[in-house]
Amino acid sequence: MKLIVGLGNPGRTYEDTRHNIGFKVIDRLAAEWNAPLMQSKFNGVFATVHRPGGKVVLLKPLTYMNLSGECVRPLMDYFDIGPDELTVVYDDLDLPTGQVRLRQKGSAGGHNGIKSLIAHLGTQQFNRIRIGISRPPAGMRVPDYVLSKFREEEEQPVAEAVKNAAAACEYWLEKPYPEVMNKFNGS
Repeated sequence: MKLIVGLGNPGRTYEDTRHNIGFKVIDRLAAEWNAPLMQSKFNGVFATVHRPGGKVVLLKPLTYMNLSGECVRPLMDYFDIGPDELTVVYDDLDLPTGQVRLRQKGSAGGHNGIKSLIAHLGTQQFNRIRIGISRPPAGMRVPDYVLSKFREEEEQPVAEAVKNAAAACEYWLEKPYPEVMNKFNGS
């Protein structure tokens, strides 16, 4: 069984913000697979889906970004899923808007959702799909920026990034992660 987690913040206020791009990928997969997130456990909503590559759980933690690990870890324990069967999708300030980068391990890089996951999982070794949101303009605080909506000219590259990240998740169900990285890095 594999677990795909999209990071974000719950509620209408945050719905289309930069910080919620991970939720957008989960929503796309849920729609494509006709798997509405109807189950609730450990302060998250999820769906369990049977795919050609095996069983997969799609998860959106409802703990708010900074506490994501408080939802993900108990769910992993409940389903007996190890860190090697986990992929996390989230926003990244250090990538240009719409760029997708995959990696298998690393530090949190200042991302509080990833910091929480590392703390609760006790490891930095888990698959990640980072989607670029760029840096804030001069004078704008990072928290205000990540909680802002994308500008009109960013919508097309963001939609393409969400599509590519979802395709990478699906490809991972049947291929080793290094192969997924080779195919989708930089898309």
